[in-house]
Amino acid sequence: MSKRIPARAKKKKKAPPRKRRPRILGALVKLGLVTLLLWVVVGLGYYAWALRFDLRTIHEMNQRSVVYDYQGKFYSRLAGENRIVVPFDKVSNDFVNALISREDTRFYSHHGVDPIGVARAVVRNLFLGGFREGASTITQQLARNSFPLGGKNLHRKLIEAALAFRIETELTKEEILEAYMNRIYFGSGTYGIEAASQTYFGKPASRLNLQEAATLAGLIRSPSRFSPFNDPKKSARERNVVLKRMCDLGLITQSQRDESQTEELVTVEQPHLSPEDNWAMDAILRDLDMVLEPGQMDAGGLKIYSTIDGDLQKAAEESVIRRLREIESQPGYPHQPAGAFVGKVLDAEKSVPYLEAAALAMDNKSGGIRAIVGGRDFDRSKFHRALFGRRQIGSTVKPFVYAEAFEKGLKLSDPVDDGRLGAGEIPSRYGSYDPSNSDGTYLGIRPAGDGLVYSRNTMTVRIGLRAGIDNIADAIERAGLSKEPPRYPSLCLGTFETNLKDLTAAYTVFATGGYKLQPYLIDRVTDADGHLLYKATGGRLQVFSPQATKMTAELLGEVIDRGTASRAHDLGLRGFAAGKTGTTNNFVDAWFLGFDNRLTCGVWVGFDQPRTIRPGGYGATLALPIWVDIIQAAKQ
Repeated sequence: MSKRIPARAKKKKKAPPRKRRPRILGALVKLGLVTLLLWVVVGLGYYAWALRFDLRTIHEMNQRSVVYDYQGKFYSRLAGENRIVVPFDKVSNDFVNALISREDTRFYSHHGVDPIGVARAVVRNLFLGGFREGASTITQQLARNSFPLGGKNLHRKLIEAALAFRIETELTKEEILEAYMNRIYFGSGTYGIEAASQTYFGKPASRLNLQEAATLAGLIRSPSRFSPFNDPKKSARERNVVLKRMCDLGLITQSQRDESQTEELVTVEQPHLSPEDNWAMDAILRDLDMVLEPGQMDAGGLKIYSTIDGDLQKAAEESVIRRLREIESQPGYPHQPAGAFVGKVLDAEKSVPYLEAAALAMDNKSGGIRAIVGGRDFDRSKFHRALFGRRQIGSTVKPFVYAEAFEKGLKLSDPVDDGRLGAGEIPSRYGSYDPSNSDGTYLGIRPAGDGLVYSRNTMTVRIGLRAGIDNIADAIERAGLSKEPPRYPSLCLGTFETNLKDLTAAYTVFATGGYKLQPYLIDRVTDADGHLLYKATGGRLQVFSPQATKMTAELLGEVIDRGTASRAHDLGLRGFAAGKTGTTNNFVDAWFLGFDNRLTCGVWVGFDQPRTIRPGGYGATLALPIWVDIIQAAKQ
C-alpha cells in the first residue's frame, strides 16, 4: 500500500503590520487624562483643605510698640517682635521692584503658583539630585509664613500651593505684597520692611533709595549671611545680583545700575539686641505703666511719642561717663574707681560702691524731658538716681529763698551782713543755730544780691529770716521740692532731701517767669489702629511773681558770669546761661542746676551710700562740667 503524501500546505500571504503608534498615543492620552483627573481630585481636596484657613491671619502680625522722639523720629522699641506694619503705599517703589526681581519675576502674571518656575526647578533638581531648588512664589512664601503648614515635604507643598491659589483669588496683588513685606524676616532682629529700613538705614521704608532697596531685597534669602552689618562684601554681591536682574527686566536703566553698584552704602550704627535697655527707656516704661490701662501694653503695636531728644540723651550719657572718669583720675582721689569693680558681683538694683552721677534736662516751653540719665552704666546698675535718688540739695535751694524774699520786698542792693550770726538773730523757738560760710571767710556788709551770686550761707539765712521761715517753706512746697520741708532756719541751706527730677522741675520757675512746669516723658500714645490712648495735658503752676523771678534769674546769670560757677566759660559754655552750684556738708553731694534759653538742666554727683567725694569737691568742680556738656550739646 503506497504511502500517502500529504498535500503541501498553501503558503499563507502575510498580513500587513498593524500600526501600533495610535494605540500607544491613545494609552498615553488616557494615562494623562487619568493623571490629570487624579491631580484635579487631589487639587480639589487640597483646595477644600485650604478653605479651612482664616485668611485674616495673614494681616494679623505681632509688632513691637515703637517709641518716637520729640520730633516724631524713631527712637526705640519695646519688647516683642521688632515689626512696624505699614501700608503698601508707604514702601518705596524701588523696593517693590527689587523684591519682585529677586523673589518672583512673574508675580503679576501667575495665580499663586508659577508653572514655569516649577518646571525649571524640577529639571534642575533632576540634574543636581535631591531637593535643591524650590519654586515658591511670593504668594506661596506668604502662605508658608502665615500658617503652620508642616515640614518640607510633598504634602506641605501641595497645601501651600492650594492656599496660595486661594490667596490670589481673594486678595489683590498689592494686598499680597503688603502682607509679605510686613511679615518677612530681614535679620538683626527685624521683621517687615519698615523695621528693616529703620534698623539698617535709619529712615522709613518710603524713603529707601535704589541701592538700599536692592540691599534689603538681596538679604531676604539668608538674612544673617547677607546682612550689611555682618558681611558687607556678601551683602554688596547680593545687592548687585538684584540690580542686574532689575536691569535685565527693564525696571531700571544701565546707568542707574552702575551708579547704585559703585556708590558707598551708608548704614546706621548696628543696634543693640535690647534697645529698650537704657535710662530714658527705663523711665518711659515706668510712665507707661501709670498712663495706660492694664493689658494695653501687652497688645503691642503702640506708637509712643516721647519727649526725648535722642542725640542729647546720648551726649548726656557720654558726658556722665567721661567726666566721672576724669574725677577718678585726678591726683589724690581717695576712692577706688569704677574700673576696679569690673567682674565683681554688685547689688546693681540698689547701689554701687563707686562714684555715680545723674542728669536731667527739660524743655523750658513744654516741660518735656529731653534727656534723663540715672547713672554711669545702666548694665551694671539699674538704680535710677534721677528719679529715686533722694539727697540733701544744699545751696541749690538758695534761689527759692531769695525769690521769696524779693516777694516780701527785699531789694538787690539792700545791705546784708555776711558775718557770723550773733546772739538773738535766731529766734529762740528755733533753738541754737550757727551756720558758717563754706570757705571759712566773712565779708561783712554786702549787697543782698551777692549772697546768692557768691553763695554766702550767713547772708542767705539772714535773708530767709527776714522773709519768714514759714513763707520759705511754703514756697518750697509750691515748687514741689518737698511736701513737708523742715520749718527751721537750716531750711535756707537745703538741709532736706529731694530727687533730681523734682529739683530740676522746680528750677523751671526761673526760666519761665515764675511758673513751675510739670515734667513729663510721654506726649501721647496711640494703638495699632491709630486710636488715641493717652495725651499729656501738661501743667504749670505759678510759684513766684514775674518780678521776683526776674530778679532771681538775673542773679543766677551772674553766678555764671562772676560767681561760684564762673569757670563754666572755661569748660566751653557759650551764650546766655544761668544757674546755681550746690554742695552739701563734708562734700557729700555736688549739684549744679541751671538753664539757658531752651533747657533747664540738673546734675548730681555723689555716692549711693553717702560719703565725702573728695576734699574741695564743690558743685562747680564736679557737677558743672557735665551740665556745660549737656547745655552745649543741645545747641548743636
